[in-house]
Formats: sequence, C-alpha cells, structure tokens
Amino acid sequence: MRKKSDLILRLCLIIGDAVALILSFAIAYIIRIYVDPRPYMFEAQLSDFILTSVWVVPVMLIIIMALGLYRKSIFLGRSRLPEVGRLFIAAILSVAALIVYDFFKGENLFPVRVMAVTAMGLSFVFLVVERALVRLLIKVIFRKDYATKRAVIIGNSKNTEYLADYIASRPESGYRLAGIVANRKYIPHDLKTHQYSSLKDALKKTRPDVIFQTDEKSTEYVYKQAVNRHLLYYFVPSETALSSHFGELELIGNTPAVMVMATPLNGLSAGVKRLFDILFALVAILITIIPMAIIWVILKCADIKHSAFYTDERLTQYNRRFRCYKFRSMKPEYSGMTAEEAFIKMGKPELIKKYRRDGDYMKNDPRITKVGKILRRTSLDELPQLFNILKGDISLIGPRALLPGELRDYGDRSLILMVRSGLTGFAQVSGRRDIPFEERRALDIYYVKNWSLWLDIAIFFKTIVVVLKGEGAK
Repeated sequence: MRKKSDLILRLCLIIGDAVALILSFAIAYIIRIYVDPRPYMFEAQLSDFILTSVWVVPVMLIIIMALGLYRKSIFLGRSRLPEVGRLFIAAILSVAALIVYDFFKGENLFPVRVMAVTAMGLSFVFLVVERALVRLLIKVIFRKDYATKRAVIIGNSKNTEYLADYIASRPESGYRLAGIVANRKYIPHDLKTHQYSSLKDALKKTRPDVIFQTDEKSTEYVYKQAVNRHLLYYFVPSETALSSHFGELELIGNTPAVMVMATPLNGLSAGVKRLFDILFALVAILITIIPMAIIWVILKCADIKHSAFYTDERLTQYNRRFRCYKFRSMKPEYSGMTAEEAFIKMGKPELIKKYRRDGDYMKNDPRITKVGKILRRTSLDELPQLFNILKGDISLIGPRALLPGELRDYGDRSLILMVRSGLTGFAQVSGRRDIPFEERRALDIYYVKNWSLWLDIAIFFKTIVVVLKGEGAK
C-alpha cells in the first residue's frame, strides 16, 4: 500500500479527471438545451452526447498526461499556478478534441457552437475543483498515516536538517520521518531521538519505504541497500549536480530530490501494464477455458487419484511468495522435491550433476509423465497461470517466477524482484532452457533496467513465434 501510494494517487486523479470532463460536457448540454431559451440549429440527444464524450475521454486524459498534470511534483507542489495554467490548456485542447471528433464523424453533437465554449469553461472549473477535492482527500489520508511512506534520511548536510524538519512537520507531504543517519549537528533539536548510528541499524529497526541521501558519501552502498530491500531511493544533489541529474526530480518542500529508479516500470507505467494484464487474462481465460477443461479430463483419466493441477511456491515482486498454478506434468511421488531430492529418491544420484550441467534440463527426464512431456513441449502446462496473472501474482511479461532458493547466491537478485515475475519474458524468448542459468538471469536484469512498452510488445509477439515453433521447450 505505502510503496504504491503514488500510483494510487495518479489513479484517483485519472478517475476524477474523467468524471469531471464527462460532467462538464453533460451540464453544458443541459444548460443550452433546457435552460437557455434561445433556439438551436438541430436536436441532439443527451445520451448520444454523453456516450461520445465517454469515448473521447481517453484522448482527453492523454492530453492531460502529456501536459505533465499527473506528476506528483505538479499536483502536490506548493504553488497552484503551474497546475491551474496547464488545466486551462487541457480544457481547451479537450473540447477541441471533441469538436474535431464531431466534425469528422458528422454526428452533430453541438446544437449551437457556443455550447463548446460553455463546455470548455466548465471543464476548466470542474477540473480545478475536482483536483482540489482529491488534494484534500489525499491530505486527510496522509494525516491519518494510511499511505505515508516511512522515510530514512542519511547524510551530513544542511539538507538533512531541512528535510527532517519539513517531513516531521508536514504529514501531508506523503512522508513520515522514521530515522536519521547523520551527525547530531545536522539533526533538528526536537528530532534527536530519530538518530541512528548506521544505515543498517536504521533500516533494520524502522523498516522504511524510502531513503533520502543528502551527501555524496558511499552513494553506491546506500543505493545498493535500497535496491536490496526494494525501497525508493532519492538523492538530494548539490547545485552543481542539478544540471546533470537523472531520474525524476521532485521538490520536498524547497529541496530538489532526484528519485533514482532501478527500473522504468513504475508509477503510471506499472498501472497501464497491470490494466493490460487484467484484460489479457480475462480474454485468454475465456478463449482457453475449453482446452483447459479437456486437459484436466485427460490428466484425471491418466491418474484419477491425484489432482490435475500442481501448485508450487515461487517469488514475485518485492520478494513476495505466491502459489504458482500449473497442470501437473511431473509424477506425483516427485512433486515438491528439488531435482537433487528426486534423483536421490529414485536411486539415481548420478543424474544430479548432468541435470545441473545442462542448465536444469535432462532429455527424457524420468520425473516427467508421458502426458507431461507433451504439455511441457507445447507450453500448455502453463495455461493455469492465467489465473495468477488475473490475481496480480505475476504479469504476462516479466522475469521468470523463481523458486525461493534459486537466487540465494546471486548478486543482483533484488533487481530481478523489483517487478512482477512473468508468464513469459526476455529470457524465455531468447532461448528458454537452451541458454545457461547465468545468462537467463542477465537477460532478466536487462529487462528490469531497460523496460519499455515496445520491449513488452516485441517479447509478446516473439513468444507467439517461439511457442508455435516449440523452440527451447523441454
């Protein structure tokens, strides 16, 4: 909840903006048709007008997004002027979009053209009022400490003193001071009790959501600690470093802080990706429900005593464990065992080395059933994971969902777990099991660091080709 508070804020704004725009168009229509006594050129139905407005709203929201009005720094900034000015432009462009749509579709939505001017004025007023109400709601939520992020500040700098005082005195900022790692002279007098001797101690005892670093000492170490614990990391740059900052710049009071992002997949991008996952999962489940039922019947006929489904504990975003659903492809007596345990149980410990040497794969693996080999070769055993996608355990595209012990000795394991695991991903379409474990993990890390919508689209279509050809399927 706390880690995703910025996403929740943006979703509240998007919903509020959509409602404000639709209401402004509807009221503009009602005023002109039912209140203004002057005649109009033709009759337009209110239902048609509102329905068209709803269809055009996504375009309007894109306009608002392009103007930067979903940025936290604009919405929660001290000055309202930048937001109000951009909202005025958004209102003009939104009504212009509706007029252009009306012109090309020829639906005669505006009985009189002055109605467009009324809609523009109401759009602006409604957007301003709606955002003021959302801002008030957010402040109430923050003051109740429902979604504020716990913050640890580290660094010997004047900015430490300012940030600590600002965050402690303004819960509506969205942060709550959890700890300070700095010399006492940089800590406000009334906040001395928040001092910790080391970052490790502060992280252990306060369990924060965000780290603010105000000096340049041991930045690599501090950033690594943030990544390992899946925390947000802000670096407060000096004036000379501001011109070359990277990441998202945010004002905490009057202090600029750069959020250094381990992955571009956050905020609104993560919300859009999640929405796509839900829609895809719903459609895919409807399409495959009959094939899944047939597979279930086949598996039950082959082994009526055991379940046709197999669940296994895997890892996903922020090191969260979940139950991964699959059709059973392994013999029941070896389910839930590691490869080492299974091969020892069957009296063939010599297979362990061969299995690991070949990248966790063995031709004619004695643990797999005959039906299971077909399911794995065609990837049909993974169809139940569509329900994992719908639940939010995994995404359609992302790093492979890993066993809890698989990344124990892997240095960059925390980076892989910065995003949801995926049904398919960059590593899977680059060779699936034909490439070694280390290379697969390197590809997963590349995906996390370089995520983009176009990369997801490319992986999606590549997955279709790979599955149809059966490349790398084992």
